[in-house]
Amino acid sequence: MREDTQCPVVELQGVGRIHGSGARAVTALDGIDLTVAPGEFVAVMGPSGSGKSTLLNLAGALDRPTTGRVIIAGRDLAGLDRTALAEVRRRAIGFVFQDFNLLPSLTAAENVAFPLELDGWPARRARAAALTALEQVGLSDLADRLPDDMSGGQAQRAAIARAIVGPRRLLLADEPTGALDSTTGTAVIGVLRQRADDGAAVLMVTHEPRFAAWADRTVFLRDGRMVGSSDPADMDGLLTAPGEGR
Repeated sequence: MREDTQCPVVELQGVGRIHGSGARAVTALDGIDLTVAPGEFVAVMGPSGSGKSTLLNLAGALDRPTTGRVIIAGRDLAGLDRTALAEVRRRAIGFVFQDFNLLPSLTAAENVAFPLELDGWPARRARAAALTALEQVGLSDLADRLPDDMSGGQAQRAAIARAIVGPRRLLLADEPTGALDSTTGTAVIGVLRQRADDGAAVLMVTHEPRFAAWADRTVFLRDGRMVGSSDPADMDGLLTAPGEGR
């Protein structure tokens, strides 16, 4: 991990998120404090329903907290309108979703270049950046292939290329190795690790301890609360919720 010589890329301060209201209110997160520095790779683990995806949605400015503050690259999201939030997402944050979310009518290169073009980049410059990102994930030979003509692993790497293209300071990944074979999954995690080593902040949700071991630290959620934070080697005692077998 690079030395933290800049302000944190993402800060969650006392963050809570409640879905619904009244008798149907469900607390997804409760009092989360989390800071991720430039060059740091943080894994998030926990049982189903513990709030992992909600945490990513808040860190990625896709949702607003019910309580607390979310600060991205020094900007408090609470004071931003929808247009400003969209700008933060386009310019500062890259997303890797489990189901890829590639546009089926666009080639790999066009999918990767698309967010840059939305941000006003000239088409030629955006394509050049897209080709560089595809090369970084080992897909330069598939730049003109449509998503339906790719394997699952290739589509996931294209999605990662889209997430890392341009000057993104924060990379969020939600189960990026889901449905991938072991070899491809390891390659995908290697790309995320390299991105952190290059200076980005990486926040990844995973259920696989072997992939969390690539991170600088792992935080563990249970029932919407952070119940542990440690080096991957020390997480074994936190991986089983009360009443569950190992």
